[in-house]
Amino acid sequence: MIAFDTEFTLTIDGCGVPGAGTFDVLNPANETVFAQAPAASRAQLDAAVAAARRAFPAWRARPMAERQDALRRMGEAMLDHVDDLKRLLTREHGKPHADAEREVRGAAHWCATYAAFDLPEVETVNTPDRRSVTRRVPIGVVGAIAPWNFPITLSIWKVAAAVLTGNTVVLKPSPFTPLTTLKIGELFKDILPPGVLNVVSGTDDLGPWMTAHEGIDKIAFTGSTQTGRKIMAGAAQTLKRVTLELGGNDPAIVLPDVDVDAVAKDLFWAAFANASQICIAVKRLYIHEDIYAPLSAALADYAATVKVGDGAEQGTQMGPIQNRPQYERVRRMIEEARSAGLTFLTGGAVDDARPGYFIPPTLVDNPPEGSPVVQEEAFGPLLPLLKFSDIDDVVQRANDTIYGLGGSVWSRDLDLAASIAARLDCGTVWINETRFLSPLSAFGGHKQSGIGVENGHEGLLEYTNTHTTVVRLRP
Repeated sequence: MIAFDTEFTLTIDGCGVPGAGTFDVLNPANETVFAQAPAASRAQLDAAVAAARRAFPAWRARPMAERQDALRRMGEAMLDHVDDLKRLLTREHGKPHADAEREVRGAAHWCATYAAFDLPEVETVNTPDRRSVTRRVPIGVVGAIAPWNFPITLSIWKVAAAVLTGNTVVLKPSPFTPLTTLKIGELFKDILPPGVLNVVSGTDDLGPWMTAHEGIDKIAFTGSTQTGRKIMAGAAQTLKRVTLELGGNDPAIVLPDVDVDAVAKDLFWAAFANASQICIAVKRLYIHEDIYAPLSAALADYAATVKVGDGAEQGTQMGPIQNRPQYERVRRMIEEARSAGLTFLTGGAVDDARPGYFIPPTLVDNPPEGSPVVQEEAFGPLLPLLKFSDIDDVVQRANDTIYGLGGSVWSRDLDLAASIAARLDCGTVWINETRFLSPLSAFGGHKQSGIGVENGHEGLLEYTNTHTTVVRLRP
């Protein structure tokens, strides 16, 4: 029987292992320490990598059908414990219970969907003299590094693809949100052979140790662009394969033909869901000047109705910022905007007497394009509203960024919206919605928003090498 509130252990070679030390885990809604997480030492990381290397030959040799069945069972195990997992996730992350449950169920859906995938085998040459076949083979040991904003979703994206393709894994959750991932590691111990999935938590040293480790063949990372640059530099020492899903400064372009009252709520949550701690949240909202006044007013009015609070409390719609460093960063950006004389339509003030890392939804009224609140990714509930009148101009402004993760266009004219979407330089563009993701569709960024993709068959192939066999049929 798994205890979900205590006894947090590493998973190494199929066993629950105490850490060499521990570190505090806080509830961001009240800033209290509620658990101790195990901190893996360098020796324990070495042990996890060694276990993964030992398990790799047998796991890659398993028939695809057996690996698919393991994925199905992993998804079922999460669903069997969804209530306990969601409550633990809310405590360590802060998001409302409903959002935490959606995250766990979504991860289970990813496992179930990936369980139907297979790897291609392509005959490239077939002549009387020669036959050539290219197939896909696993890379080896994958180091998966997951962030704190969606710790379960973004762990499973990596683990499911790696395990299905015959790799073995060392998974590291964020030190801000390690607990639910550790418990999932415990759930999977009875499903996967020892060493196929190892879960190690730790503090700031653990990630660089993994990136530099000679026993790890690939790093799959989701997080900031700044950290992604460091990982890429570290991985270069051993020419590790990398998949990097990094930051974004996603634009939304709203054309004047929308129904303002109908679209305001959708646009609000496109920006502020998960307290805006989403890489593909709307970060810059470009509104046509003909509807700027009514739409900005409708957004401010809706913001006033949203309950911000502890995710464990009934009725909470938006939780706290997950950790103090990010909370302080968003506060600093708000104060810089205030000092620059920018106007807030709502929000902009933080209640210092209230415990927890709470920042209300904050809308900035048409700031200059070059201001930090427009150019930088806040990753918190701070949204600039920007006027435009010309489509060519707004497309140029939307693309004028080092990022290229996502974007959206909002209009009743689907042909016009599609023509604008085709001009946006980013990995995914939505029309009249945002953040719809599927295990069937590739997801990745352009420019400094990442390298490689996750999800879909394209994402699956990121965990493989090509292996071509050429047979000369005639001497």
